[in-house]
Amino acid sequence: MKGARERKIGIAGVVLTMVIGLAPPRPASAQPTPSDSRGGTLWVSGRDGVVLPAPTLDTEVDLRITGMVARARVVQRFANPGDAWLEGVYVFPLPDMAAVDHLDMQIGQRRVEGRIQEKEQAKRTYARAKASGRKASLVSQDRPNLFTTRVANIGPGEEIEIALEYQETLRFEEEGFALRLPLVAAPRYDPPLGPVAVAGVGGFVPAAFPSPVWPVAPPSEGLVNPVRIRVRLEAGFPLEKLVSPTHVIFAQDLAAGSHEIYLEDFADRDFVLEWKPEPGRAPRAALFSESHEDGADVLLMVMPPSDEMAPQHLSREVVFVIDVSGSMGGTSIREARRALLLALERLSPGDRFNVIRFSDRTRALFPKSVRAGSAEVERARRWVRGLSAGGGTDMLPALQVALGADDGAADVRQVVFITDGSIGNEQALFSAIHAGLGRSRLFTVGIGSAPNGYFLKRAAGFGRGTHTVIATPAEVQTKMDGLFRKLESPVLSDVEILWNDAVEMWPERVPDLYAGEPVVVAARVPRFVGEVVVRGRRGGEAWVTRMPLVPGEPGRGIGALWARRKIAGLLEGLSTGADPQLVRQAVVAVALEHHLVSRYTSLVAVDVTPTRSADALLARADIPANLPAGWTAGGTLPRTATPAPLLRLLGALLLAGAGALAWRRG
Repeated sequence: MKGARERKIGIAGVVLTMVIGLAPPRPASAQPTPSDSRGGTLWVSGRDGVVLPAPTLDTEVDLRITGMVARARVVQRFANPGDAWLEGVYVFPLPDMAAVDHLDMQIGQRRVEGRIQEKEQAKRTYARAKASGRKASLVSQDRPNLFTTRVANIGPGEEIEIALEYQETLRFEEEGFALRLPLVAAPRYDPPLGPVAVAGVGGFVPAAFPSPVWPVAPPSEGLVNPVRIRVRLEAGFPLEKLVSPTHVIFAQDLAAGSHEIYLEDFADRDFVLEWKPEPGRAPRAALFSESHEDGADVLLMVMPPSDEMAPQHLSREVVFVIDVSGSMGGTSIREARRALLLALERLSPGDRFNVIRFSDRTRALFPKSVRAGSAEVERARRWVRGLSAGGGTDMLPALQVALGADDGAADVRQVVFITDGSIGNEQALFSAIHAGLGRSRLFTVGIGSAPNGYFLKRAAGFGRGTHTVIATPAEVQTKMDGLFRKLESPVLSDVEILWNDAVEMWPERVPDLYAGEPVVVAARVPRFVGEVVVRGRRGGEAWVTRMPLVPGEPGRGIGALWARRKIAGLLEGLSTGADPQLVRQAVVAVALEHHLVSRYTSLVAVDVTPTRSADALLARADIPANLPAGWTAGGTLPRTATPAPLLRLLGALLLAGAGALAWRRG
């Protein structure tokens, strides 16, 4: 037993030493310090405690939107302002369903195109190039919406340009389209419990996949990483509205109904662009296609009828769950409280409800759901007004409490989950939803300037509900009104799509749809013949629509979108007990065929000519990101993870303890 205790202390000491090593050592008095910086220059620690100016990062995003498909080119320019050779490392977000299929590296007049490889092979390719002094770039997916770019051997005073291209489908809702471009990677909280047992799922589910670690720019240094965005919008119909709720934009109308939008800003909040057709001009169906030798890949959108139906007169139980962890501090907690207060106002006397708050602890207002009488609702209002943010983000217990309290007394049971989603254990949460959902429906409400869209969408998908994102205080009323319409409207359920031939369609099963949501699927069809039939049940009545299967609007990259949806479907199997090795093999095969970055594949570009001599040292520089707008400087991060000074102190104590034990054993 004594030996076991000594081994545990030694391991903890090693882990904390690794964490301590991420923090820059105190610079020698003769060296420049961060306080010496001018014009936003940041500093990183190199070898032997030498402090070096960090690479600068400048980003340009060009988006071309045709109908419901967006093609993006993201150019990251890494510049080395110092006199040492550097490796730049930058963690950045992209849309969670982005099909990343292209990488090129520009060095002066030379351009090197990236190749797709299995992730471990790509790492080895990059490492060999880095060690040999050749310029190289590696783009890897850490999470479905979080990527890392590594650029090796940036010479003194040199600039290297890395360009990524991806494709995605847009969201259509409430008779309009929306584009969300994530621009800031919010820090994530990983519960410290390790594997979590989830009832109904074989074995143990990992609580979190390894989270990347990236530095945050000191708020005193101001905003870093400027970004320029240009959007070419080919909507295909006259617009009633073209706005951004998050940024000041400049829009120009071009010929033939095209629009150009551009802005310059800093990456501290997601960019959202919304446009809406003139009344009566919204598309009811659309089909895009890309032909190949085996047939064609198609993207199909069908809008169910928008005629108003009477609300469902069913007894309801609504459980509201609100995140009050540290990352919700500042603007987010105020938006979340206001959203919840609006939701409480919409309860009917015949409803039953409860409110659950969570951070690193979970607490319910009532022991079980109660009737929504005036006294009970007023008590809930007072409780909600008093909520403040602080602590870690341990979401799993709150989720299990909310889903596990169904007594079957109501006809409809709805769980409304309000959070920024700044967690790292998504897979365990998805498994818990799959195992414990029962007849409940889960609706997620994303709060803040940089919510975790991947978690919000996937959790609502597993929960057979829908997701809403509130980016600014001005959106709270309209977005919550839209959510209430969904909660109170008939659902389009039992949706089926019938094709004339055998096709491979993703998602394989169309989820329930709520008011204002279309049917959207990608399919690989052997030929264009016959018609497509979409049918379902709405408010207890049968609904069906038909459309001829003919070549649609030609679209570049529809095959990549089909492949990306197939990869997402395969990975969802991990939350429902699928064999991880078989899933990996299937994902790798699809990703390599379509040249896509995935959990198991990466893009790597290597220059053929060495530029750094063997005797020149190479320092790594992790490029800082901004805190999301609205997060409280100096307060948010320590609440969502163990504070760095405490980690250093604990690490020193544990190392000292391990050393003392080793000395005693000797």
